[in-house]
Amino acid sequence: MLERLKNGKGFDKIELLSSAAHDERVTKILDTARRAGVNVRFRDRAALDRAADGDRHQGCIGYCSDFEYSSVDDIFNVAEERGEPPFIVVLDGIEDPHNFGSILRTSECGGVHGVIIGKNRQTPVGDTVIKVAEGAAEHVAVARVVNINDAIRELKSRGVWVYALDAAGRDIYGENLTGAVALVVGAEGAGVSRLTLELCDGVLALPMRGKINSLNASVAAALGIYAKTECDMRASLKE
Repeated sequence: MLERLKNGKGFDKIELLSSAAHDERVTKILDTARRAGVNVRFRDRAALDRAADGDRHQGCIGYCSDFEYSSVDDIFNVAEERGEPPFIVVLDGIEDPHNFGSILRTSECGGVHGVIIGKNRQTPVGDTVIKVAEGAAEHVAVARVVNINDAIRELKSRGVWVYALDAAGRDIYGENLTGAVALVVGAEGAGVSRLTLELCDGVLALPMRGKINSLNASVAAALGIYAKTECDMRASLKE
């Protein structure tokens, strides 16, 4: 919430726990919100619990304006501004907002320039996603496209190597992931769709040593992101 306020993004109003009025974190939110002209109300815990409808609220609830999506061009612009080859995560039907939020958080930490999602079979950036991302939704460009496969074709035409994460692929740690790369993460359970797999430049797998051959989507995304980051770090040390 504080990150969203600092970055000038909108809240219609904010409700804070009255008994935490002198808590340092709440004071920072209150001061920043007032400077931004956001209406703030103090409420008791029972009222906040009802408003959260079963979700954990940690003493503050923000009523957000609609999330402002970026474009694919915006993602390339972010990479250009940083002087880096594009590093993009493509989500093929992530429907759990907690997974989506976790992926956004890891993407921000791992240096991803942007995340591409589809309009169908994909949870949008909503309150739960923003909450789980813990500020990352304000720092990672998210492009929402009509067709994921068309977006992948565009990435390839612009010099990005696109790899799907799938258990049937080559070991990701044996792959050179330096340069412009996009990682495609599939839906919970179903994985990356067949047509999307066929469209990708390659299919990469995370090594499995246990009896279960799949990982949670957000965990798989995190490991894939950091496999790419490790490749880049090793390459920079050799220069």
